[in-house]
Amino acid sequence: MMWDYAALAFRNVRKRGLRSWLTMLGIFIGIAAVVSLISLGNGLQSAVTGQFDSIDPNKLTVKNAETGFGPPGSTAVEKLNNHDLRIIENVNGVDVVIPRLIRVIEMQYNDISRFSYAMDIPEDPEKVEIVYDVLNADIDEGRKLKGNDRGKVLLGADFRDENLFDKAIRVNRKISIQGESFEVVGFLEETSSFIFNGVIIMTNGELKDVLDIDDEYDIFAVQVKDADVALETAENIKKALREDRGLDEGEEDFSVETAEQSIATIGTILSIINLVVAGIAAISLIVGGVGIMNTMYTSVLERTREIGIMKAVGARNKDVMYLFLFESGMLGLAGGLIGAVLGLGFAFFVSTVASVAVPSIGFGVSFSPNLFFFSIFFALGIGTLSGILPALQASRLEPVEALRK
Repeated sequence: MMWDYAALAFRNVRKRGLRSWLTMLGIFIGIAAVVSLISLGNGLQSAVTGQFDSIDPNKLTVKNAETGFGPPGSTAVEKLNNHDLRIIENVNGVDVVIPRLIRVIEMQYNDISRFSYAMDIPEDPEKVEIVYDVLNADIDEGRKLKGNDRGKVLLGADFRDENLFDKAIRVNRKISIQGESFEVVGFLEETSSFIFNGVIIMTNGELKDVLDIDDEYDIFAVQVKDADVALETAENIKKALREDRGLDEGEEDFSVETAEQSIATIGTILSIINLVVAGIAAISLIVGGVGIMNTMYTSVLERTREIGIMKAVGARNKDVMYLFLFESGMLGLAGGLIGAVLGLGFAFFVSTVASVAVPSIGFGVSFSPNLFFFSIFFALGIGTLSGILPALQASRLEPVEALRK
């Protein structure tokens, strides 16, 4: 019996031709938007969190409260200082503390100025190797910057692009940073991290000199003695800094994060963004549902005599109702199927373009069969729900009254 309803509904939907396609338009635009945005959002989340894969589990990050967007620690009003450094070094479980500066600077080459961000390396050779290990930095050309180098810098892979300054930067060439001349000693290999591909690495002393800063740092990179007690050590650091600053628990004006916590925080933020974007895109589904309801109401008015004939030859109220529900559900199902395919295709297209434009990000599509099929059945549900009221109206028509119209 249900197959009969489906066959008759399919024939009626196909008969309406262009109207059916226009009715489905809102549904498959909404489904396409939801599928593409969520797939791209999940792919972006994987790409961004992948930037932090090189962080060791025995590394902690300490920074003061931020006031805006920028490199870690750079937007903190109160900077970390040598007093904080000594407190953290004395915490049980801490092995090495490396103070870091990450600042936006002006770089000039070939009479073209650009703003980038610089990070420093310490003078201690052991700490320098820890920094390079954390950055997962390999040299593509030239050599690494040493802690005792003077007037020299190491550049990320992006600076090898000759279009950046209309002239290629080479090893041993001079560039200007904040108006002072520095020699390029090498270039880092291109990595999956867009952050490190655009970095300028300088020694701590010289970055302080060009920016005219003294006893302040943006972050402390802390290496713990044992990765198994990283979380416990982080709590010990928090306790020590709270006691020194006279703060109660929960009132901290600083943060201490493990590698896992940093990745989890970023993942949570991106998930919320995905949810909000998908919610905005889902508004199209509501519009599509209203379109289906409008079409079905119109269909009831146009087919009043047909409904009267069906009832006169023995069709029951539920038969008429099922027929209209099948038609509205079929519109939703077709719109969902087309939208899911279009959305997935659009997501792959965007990811391909993004990968070609910025290959270092490693941006791809996170295809989820569950999302694909859920979106189709969700569209089916929207279509069916949108047809309930018109179907009830059609089923309640009196045969005699329907035949008179």
